Amino acid sequence: MPQTSATRRNAVLVPPVDTRYQIETPEGIDLSLRPGGLVVRSLAFAIDLVLRAALLGVVFMVLGWMGRLGMGLAAILLFMVNWWYMVLFEVLNQGCSPGKRAMGLRVVEDDGTPVGWSASLLRNLLRFADMLPFGYFLGAISCLQHPTFKRLGDLAAGTLVVYRDQPHQRPRLPAAEPIAAPFALTLMEQRALLSLAERQDELSAERLAELAAIAAPALNVSPGMAMARINGIARGLLGPT
Repeated sequence: MPQTSATRRNAVLVPPVDTRYQIETPEGIDLSLRPGGLVVRSLAFAIDLVLRAALLGVVFMVLGWMGRLGMGLAAILLFMVNWWYMVLFEVLNQGCSPGKRAMGLRVVEDDGTPVGWSASLLRNLLRFADMLPFGYFLGAISCLQHPTFKRLGDLAAGTLVVYRDQPHQRPRLPAAEPIAAPFALTLMEQRALLSLAERQDELSAERLAELAAIAAPALNVSPGMAMARINGIARGLLGPT
């Protein structure tokens, strides 16, 4: 019996597995960020690597016709692209390089604020440490071991790679004349009607008729007219679009 009690107590104390990163702003607002894992970050880096290689390849072909001057300019360009490509995009493009934007990621400070020049420069300068001894070995180990998937550059700079928030789309309802419900609807009933009106294209005709028939007596209409009445009430609840 004591052993069972201890097991239950330990089970309660173990925190749930969750990769979300919780932040409380100075205004008392709770933010929930989703850190990007090793695989999606690797894909974003690969996209940026291909874009940089393509850019440098085209420019090098042009500068190759300029002889020694072109080679000197190419060396300067190689340095600028390797060290400032990520920094400029992260600071000036809301934390998104082209690769990160393609994978839905962005870089932020640990407190959720936009990444600054010093933090972005530090995290990118320390890529050489993440690449030791070869092929991003240390960076990959750090990402896999850290609860928010931070590589060494992120640990030093106090930055975090998270998924970008997607804009919420307003529900799309079928065209219908807005009408008022025949009686006061509770919040749960309003949500149920709106959900049915929004999802009717995803349901089979039989299932839609079955659900509409359930609401028909309360709406004082026949089962065949129930869905049209639900669409009108949903349009009235949602307001003008």
